[in-house]
Amino acid sequence: MQYWLVKSEPFKYSWEQFEKDGQTFWDGVRNYGARNNLKAMKKGDLVLWYHSNEGLAIVGIAQVIKEHYQDPTTPEPAWVVVDLKPYQKLNKPVTLAQVKADERLQNMDLVRLGRLSVQTVKPDEWKVILELSETKLKK
Repeated sequence: MQYWLVKSEPFKYSWEQFEKDGQTFWDGVRNYGARNNLKAMKKGDLVLWYHSNEGLAIVGIAQVIKEHYQDPTTPEPAWVVVDLKPYQKLNKPVTLAQVKADERLQNMDLVRLGRLSVQTVKPDEWKVILELSETKLKK
């Protein structure tokens, strides 16, 4: 099991809309680092959902349900998508300010690589985020 974080501007595609839709493909990635992270995602991996630009908080957990394939929104073969479904809403959002203030998260990609839209999350960072959000993973 690997852990990830994806960023979405809530006015474009919010966690609430994602929950309503029941699943989505993660498209529009045009950065090679983020694309490589999409390619590394495996079915069953868990993904933190971060509201960027407004909100600035991790609000939910998605699950990878289909591994990477050609992005249907572009003919360019370099770009891929993965399919995600909602897994669990966090009990409390974890703000960017909280992440930056927590010494245990100082090396998190969200702090170090702020502009990257698809990021890795280390297992110890994952545990801290769940702790800060007061969330226990459902079985």
